[in-house]
Amino acid sequence: MRGFVKSSPTFFRMIKRAVTLFYGAVFIVAAFITAPLQAPADISLVPNPVKSAWFLLWIQELVSYSTYAVYPIVLLAVLFLALPWLPPSRAADRAQWFSRDQLFVTVITLMTFGVIVILTIVAMFFRGENWEFIVPL
Repeated sequence: MRGFVKSSPTFFRMIKRAVTLFYGAVFIVAAFITAPLQAPADISLVPNPVKSAWFLLWIQELVSYSTYAVYPIVLLAVLFLALPWLPPSRAADRAQWFSRDQLFVTVITLMTFGVIVILTIVAMFFRGENWEFIVPL
């Protein structure tokens, strides 16, 4: 493991302080600013369309095309679980962003991220009543 810099304990103490301050600030802000919750659910006033949380909208959009579209999502999850072992590569001399040895992994990850972002945007802004495609004005 040549080419790596040994870490100093001072660095980790600084990180611990920063994390503690950050979480403390979040808790203080959360105590004074309430969550933007909607009114209690009323079955007679169901919104149309009912949308998932923003981080699940891409799945709702994909499944709206076909119920069988859930299978690529499962396969994608299995692929991402297997990515550390695909493709087998030699040990790196140093850490590197977007290394040529990991081009396959990088391309798969970036393409998946792009598709998820596009599907989320379509589901969030371009779906109207009865999940019909609309153009926002």
